[in-house]
Amino acid sequence: MHYSIPVRLFRLARLALGGVLLASPAFAATAADAPAWIAKSNANAQVLVDGIAKLSPEFAGRLGVKGYDDKIADLAPGAEDRTRAMLTTARDELAKRALSETDPRVRQDLEILAKSASDRLETDALNEHLVQPYADVAQLIFFGEFSLLDDQIDAARRPAALSRLRRYTGLEPGTSPATELAKDRYLAKAGDPALLPPYTGELQQHLSAIPQYAAGIRQLYGKYGIDKLDGAPAALDALDAQLKDYADWIRATVLPKARADHRLPAELYADNLKNIGLDIAPQELIQTAQLAFTEIRNEMNSLAPLVAKDHGFADSDYRAVIHDLKKEQLGKADVEPYYHTVITAIEAIIRREKIVSLPDRPLKMRIASPAENAAQPAPHYQPPPLIGAKNEQGVFVLTTGNADATGKQVGFDDFTFKAGAWTLTAHEGRPGHDLQFAAMVERGVSLARSLFAFNSVNVEGWALYAEAETKPYEPLDGQLIALQLRLMRSARAFLDPMLNLGLITRERALEVLMKDVCLSEGMANQEVDRYTFRAPGQACAYFYGYTKLMQLRTATEVTLGAKFDRQAFNDFIIGQGLLPPEVLAKSVREDFIPAQLKK
Repeated sequence: MHYSIPVRLFRLARLALGGVLLASPAFAATAADAPAWIAKSNANAQVLVDGIAKLSPEFAGRLGVKGYDDKIADLAPGAEDRTRAMLTTARDELAKRALSETDPRVRQDLEILAKSASDRLETDALNEHLVQPYADVAQLIFFGEFSLLDDQIDAARRPAALSRLRRYTGLEPGTSPATELAKDRYLAKAGDPALLPPYTGELQQHLSAIPQYAAGIRQLYGKYGIDKLDGAPAALDALDAQLKDYADWIRATVLPKARADHRLPAELYADNLKNIGLDIAPQELIQTAQLAFTEIRNEMNSLAPLVAKDHGFADSDYRAVIHDLKKEQLGKADVEPYYHTVITAIEAIIRREKIVSLPDRPLKMRIASPAENAAQPAPHYQPPPLIGAKNEQGVFVLTTGNADATGKQVGFDDFTFKAGAWTLTAHEGRPGHDLQFAAMVERGVSLARSLFAFNSVNVEGWALYAEAETKPYEPLDGQLIALQLRLMRSARAFLDPMLNLGLITRERALEVLMKDVCLSEGMANQEVDRYTFRAPGQACAYFYGYTKLMQLRTATEVTLGAKFDRQAFNDFIIGQGLLPPEVLAKSVREDFIPAQLKK
């Protein structure tokens, strides 16, 4: 899974996302027949939900909170102070409630909520003291509009996108253009030499994406008929003019003072790792991941000759076999239908092998728009609303390329060939992200566990574990690509920290990803962008989360022996919500294992 709220002004929303992006996500809804303790826990969570709604209405609306569709994020002077006050009050109130709570489940959720607020306070304090408050406003506006202009959004809500746009552009009485507010925030601290300026590569990519965002919003307005509403043409024209002006301002004011080195201060990178759920030192992660990288390559070299023989390829080296498989690209019109064929096949495997329980509904999947490619270049899962979900479902979104820093469109060949569809479907779809969030929606999980406990190690660890669960039953070429993508995750776990610690150059990292992992140039570049400025540290979560979950699975099997039930174990894991690894392991030891031993 990838994230879609990377904008610094959305740090409050990222409170709920563990400090990283996604792809704009909202998460699971509580089932109507949920136990009383969940209802009590969710009432406690409102302390944070209400604060988020007031300061980041776009995110709250995506979660399912009503009444905020026409509102926008608080960008006015003093926003940091208001955020800090809200989080401090919430943290203290939640910690106070935890002291007197007698239900251990509700108390644990209160502790999760209080820690979430506390962690966000620490992260915000670090950012305020270390970096200049620059914002990618174009992306913020695109996500704000896109969150209302979506096939799964009730048609009655969509016209609010115009009201929101009028606020973004300052056309609504009493409002100022978001671009002007963002300029003011930057200029207020631009002269402070102690604050780190934005990274040149980040600014260049933001500039290349601005036209895509503007065009994407117009496309959405046309698709849903919002462009026919009174005032829509004027608002769209104002947005185009303001974004062009903002781009010119970035080039003239921000870019000349940008830093050439992508690296963050050590304490800020360490905070990123903490927020994703990493609890070991980067140096230890590097060593573990490098060993795994070598072992996975050895396994690929054993499997590649079998794939070469099946396909009649002359060269049996794993690199040559992968490149030959990639030559069998699907036509543009064939990509989505083929993925649906693979989805059906994987669901049959899941049922036959009793891997995990499946929901009684089909998986939704679609191809990303150009604007989505610019905003989130990697394939991702767009979860359903967290609060009050009815018929909404999450969607597996397949991206097909992105623009580089010059604005040139760079396509991917990494996911549009037949052998590549198996693992990506298992990861983003089933039994990966879609099944994880579907389980929370349909079974009922507290907001504390589904939203505020969010950590990438848990979420991405499950999705990579899901790939491993289906791999043995896939075609041989699909198994090779499953190993290739596992190789990429191990590469992430040492390249990300090495780049951020200054132990490797961007050029060498790209060489590893393109030569040894066999990624396309476009995919490799977006990977390194991710490690260096899109979400430093987050990519480490996949390998580490997979390792932690596999360790837990093995320990459970050793304890239970013949009483170990794979489907029961997997159902239990996804039924716990998004608990951090140590809390999840505790639940397995204290709840799952004793219950299985009694059978």
